[in-house]
Amino acid sequence: MWWGVAAALFANVLYSGGFVLQKRALGKLPGLDIRRPAHAVRLLLGSLPWIGGSLALAGGFAAQLVVYRTLPIAVAQALFISGLVLLLLMSSRTLGERTSGRERYAMAAIVAALLMVVFSLDGSGEVIGADSPPPLILLLSGLSIGAGVWVYVAADRRGGAHAAPTSGVPYGVAVGLVYGVSSLAIKGVSAHLDFHDLPGTAAAILTSPYPYLLLVTGGTGLVLSQTALQRCRASLVVPVCTTTSCLYTATLGTLAFGESLPDDPLRLALRVAGALLAVAVLLALPSTEQPAPSTEQPLAEKEVSHESG
Repeated sequence: MWWGVAAALFANVLYSGGFVLQKRALGKLPGLDIRRPAHAVRLLLGSLPWIGGSLALAGGFAAQLVVYRTLPIAVAQALFISGLVLLLLMSSRTLGERTSGRERYAMAAIVAALLMVVFSLDGSGEVIGADSPPPLILLLSGLSIGAGVWVYVAADRRGGAHAAPTSGVPYGVAVGLVYGVSSLAIKGVSAHLDFHDLPGTAAAILTSPYPYLLLVTGGTGLVLSQTALQRCRASLVVPVCTTTSCLYTATLGTLAFGESLPDDPLRLALRVAGALLAVAVLLALPSTEQPAPSTEQPLAEKEVSHESG
């Protein structure tokens, strides 16, 4: 149990550090275009700082294997959402990004939703799911990846030379859906791990859909997430992506892997209310960037100041 908690916290550090490193590297690269994925990947692989950030994220994925073997899905997602606080601190200190008052209230609401999920947990009664029917996983994955790409393309089409720049919320939701499928695949791989029978483990994993889903979501998520990070603030894209992915995994993953919901009515109400609150926060966030307040004096004020001087 405690190994899982420690692994989740370690994964949070790796994820936050990896995203910040990637964001800094992306600021020095030419503009990425999702319509030219091969060109985008070549640009990314030519940046050593970006590769360093990717290695940190890979370490976070490895830590997730430990988490999913020792903790129920809902518990794991609650711990992963707590990493948003660290991400916001790092993006503020190292990237100079500032969040608006509305966004800070939204993050506080997400923390409240997290606490509701945590208080809904029952350590003695939580079941750790082992596997899910492949047809169900493939159906959920296909619908989710398709929805993520559609949301991303729709956000791109709404933008333009005369449109207000997107805040990153639609992009974060799109990438979160794709990475939610990755989380289901990682959960599936972790269920097949048996270090006492490595040949059997390899055969079980290769004959399951999970490694192939990881390849698809890895490639798709790579292009979508890096384009979004280059265009928008990491302090908004990553929290929205993380919240979407965690909610997706906690809800659909719990059902797909047969992890039962709490029997106690109060615990069940807390878990459902926490999930609904997090969704409501995502829907309430602005889809376009708010214009920064002008620091210049209006012309009339300048003239008055000049005359009085």
